[in-house]
Amino acid sequence: MVQIKSFSFNPFQVNTFVLYDETRECLIIDASCYHDHEFDQLFGFIREESLKPMAVLNTHGHVDHLTGTRRVCDKYSIGLLMHQSDKPLLDQAGVYGRSFGFQVETPPEPAAWLIDGDTYQFGSSEIKAFHTPGHSPGSLVYYSAEAGILITGDVLFDGSIGRTDLPGGNYTQLIDSIQKKILVLPRDTRVFPGHGSETSIGKEIDHNPFLNRSS
Repeated sequence: MVQIKSFSFNPFQVNTFVLYDETRECLIIDASCYHDHEFDQLFGFIREESLKPMAVLNTHGHVDHLTGTRRVCDKYSIGLLMHQSDKPLLDQAGVYGRSFGFQVETPPEPAAWLIDGDTYQFGSSEIKAFHTPGHSPGSLVYYSAEAGILITGDVLFDGSIGRTDLPGGNYTQLIDSIQKKILVLPRDTRVFPGHGSETSIGKEIDHNPFLNRSS
C-alpha cells in the first residue's frame, strides 16, 4: 500500500511529498528544499526509512517547486519527470529565482516528459498523471487509486484554487481542468496540495467557493 510523507520547504512553504510502499522504492514529488536543514530533513527521512528514490516528479515548473530538484536528482542519480509545456519555466528557473532574491541551481533536463494518462510504476505500486493546465500550461496532478490520494500541486487547494495571473495562467482552463479531471474522482479521495493543508474531493465539491461559484 502506498504511504505518503509530506514536508513544507523554502520561503514559499511548498509541500514536498515522498510516496513509498512496502518495497521501499519511493518517488519524490516537487523537491522544493532550499536551506541545508531542509535537505537534511528529506535525506534523513529517506535514510531512516531505508527508501530507494526512483524519480523526482514535478507537478509544474514554477521555481518555488524546483528549488531542490538539481541537488536531489544528483544525490540519488535519478531523473526528473514533468510535462513538456512547462519547459520554458524549467529553463528560466535560475532567472526567476533571482527575481525573488534566492539562488536556484538549474534543474536537470527531464529524463522523460509525462502526458495526460501516463502511469509511473514504483515498487509494487503506480501513480497516474493527469494534465490539468490553467495554473501553468504544464500542470500535472498525480493520483494513486489504490491509496485514494491525489497530489494537486497548485491546481487545487483546501478551499481555494491556483492563481491564474502568472504567465501561462488561464482561469477558464483551470476550472475546466478541475471539473473534468479532479472532481470526477471518488469523494473520499485525500487531496494533498502544493501549499497548505490536506483536504478531500468531497470537501472541495461541497465547500470550495471558487468551484461553487463556477458551477
